[in-house]
Amino acid sequence: MTDIRVAVAGERADLADVLAGLPEEDWDKPTLCEGWRVRELVAHITMPFRLSMPRFLAGMVRAGGKFNRYADRQARRDARELSAAELVDCLRQNINHPWKPPGGGYQGALSHDVIHGLDVTVALGIDRQVPADRLRLILDDLNPRQLKYFGVDLTNLQLRATDLDWTHGTGTEVLSGSAQDLLLVLCGRALPPHHLTGPAADRFTAGVTR
Repeated sequence: MTDIRVAVAGERADLADVLAGLPEEDWDKPTLCEGWRVRELVAHITMPFRLSMPRFLAGMVRAGGKFNRYADRQARRDARELSAAELVDCLRQNINHPWKPPGGGYQGALSHDVIHGLDVTVALGIDRQVPADRLRLILDDLNPRQLKYFGVDLTNLQLRATDLDWTHGTGTEVLSGSAQDLLLVLCGRALPPHHLTGPAADRFTAGVTR
């Protein structure tokens, strides 16, 4: 438990440093989360630190019980109301916040922060490598329920990391990339060109006609 809490705090601290160094114009650039700029994405990351349970439940009711609908509305509202500096400060002030996603535990909290951090850095072309020990904690905790949630078709595919001793799947067709890029594939993200190799790379690359 101590190790995972240290990993969560480290990831938030590292991401806060990256975000603090962004030029103002980058906050309005798109991320890998479709429809969200950097400011909406960071508003979403920090949402659990700012919202009380009653306010969260009220928002869920207004969204008809649909979390994705509620999260999108809340991220857009917060992105309008909070400056980039305020969002970074919120993240930095909550490095040790004990929030965990329902049913996800602290592994879920780490996954949430790592994946959404990559949504920003990969989209902006920032060469930030998530520490291998944090990636291991996430990749070793993957389960069929999580993969089903993202709905990625991995039929006949084996994902093979080029920087870690890690594979996923037993297919005959190999998709290779860094461990963090393959994590994004598992989460349904379309990556920029030249991040993946293998016959199926185009299926998971943004801007490629399929």
